[in-house]
Amino acid sequence: MRIAGQALDEAERLEQQLTIFRENSEVSAINRNAASQPVRVEPSLFELLLLCRELSRATAGAFDVTAGPLSRSWGFVKRAGRIPDQRELEEAKSLVGIDKLLLNSESRTVQFERPGMELNLGSIGKGYALDRLAATIRRRVRTALLSAGSSSMCAVGAGDDGRRGWLVGIRHPRNKDRRLATLRLCDTALSTSGSEEQFFEHGGQRYGHVIDPRTGLPAQRVTGVTVIAPSAAVADALATAFYVGGPELAEHYFSAHPEILVVMLEEGSERPIVFGDQDRYEMEIIDG
Repeated sequence: MRIAGQALDEAERLEQQLTIFRENSEVSAINRNAASQPVRVEPSLFELLLLCRELSRATAGAFDVTAGPLSRSWGFVKRAGRIPDQRELEEAKSLVGIDKLLLNSESRTVQFERPGMELNLGSIGKGYALDRLAATIRRRVRTALLSAGSSSMCAVGAGDDGRRGWLVGIRHPRNKDRRLATLRLCDTALSTSGSEEQFFEHGGQRYGHVIDPRTGLPAQRVTGVTVIAPSAAVADALATAFYVGGPELAEHYFSAHPEILVVMLEEGSERPIVFGDQDRYEMEIIDG
């Protein structure tokens, strides 16, 4: 129980640091001040921002933590979806781009290139928190499965049988009562991205909360995507990127990073596309 309590304390500390929904968080302070002056940040947060920049460049901008103005213009930050007019959308797009986020490693400071920019770490924060929690308990427990809801998991050790890993299911993105697949996790992490819970409808069209930072429009080609990777933060970010970029981006990234596994269901398809070694994870696709 003591280990669990310490993990929960760490989770609360990270929430206080990373959230945009508390005015006194470190990320909120960056958003208020970084357009006017460099803001010095805590070392681990600076390392996270460096990782975000690396992943954004590796995914051709499909993952971008500066996309907050776009989510705000579509109403998703306040969970009140709306259609922005073209002028508002173009203004929001002008504030987005990882290369507009100026990171100085010598001074460990963050600065925005333009006023109106903002950071939103929602697309990597859960995974990052799981990585930190796993590091907290790894020296004290033989095995554990950490979960940040059904969308993000991190396995420490080789599972309850000490050998094959933790058996987990991937929820079907169109039916919460169904599984799309099952697999085993051993010292690795899983993250799922989709818009089945945050969306609105207008004029017969469905708009999900995952925005393509490159176009400013909600991504609509993919129904759901799950990524398994050594790091929960990387899995979290890549799940968002591949939801935006589709199978072409997933295949391109996988060709240089064969350690990952990608399970993707496109709109209108009944069987997922898979990139990676299914046998390694004992993955089984569930039909029907």
